[in-house]
Amino acid sequence: MFGINGPEFILLLIIGVLVIGPSRLPEYTQKLANLVKEVRRMASGAREQIKEEVGIDIDEVDWKKYDPRQYDPRRIIKDALLDDDTKPVSAGAPAAVATAAAAESAETKPKAPVRVIERLAEGEAAPFDSEAT
Repeated sequence: MFGINGPEFILLLIIGVLVIGPSRLPEYTQKLANLVKEVRRMASGAREQIKEEVGIDIDEVDWKKYDPRQYDPRRIIKDALLDDDTKPVSAGAPAAVATAAAAESAETKPKAPVRVIERLAEGEAAPFDSEAT
């Protein structure tokens, strides 16, 4: 609990009794108990709110699946590079049909727009925007 072992906890308890004093100790103990109850109530309320909004129970989620330590970037990249996304040509189709299909898809591919570059006339000053930074 908070990295405190048994003897340290007893020492803190004794120091607390000496600082607070025996007359006020029951009052502060009650305040501590109320604080713990309030924190537990807030935690359960947050859990219920998440359950309502997300629609799943937090206890049912497999958190190991979302652990970032399980992902190996080298394996992910290797799998992505070795993954064959091309569609295989069926074995029964002649090569000419495959070539014609490739040519047809190249023709239907949209052309990139031509970029028009406007140049200033010789000796013309560049436009100036006084509101620019």
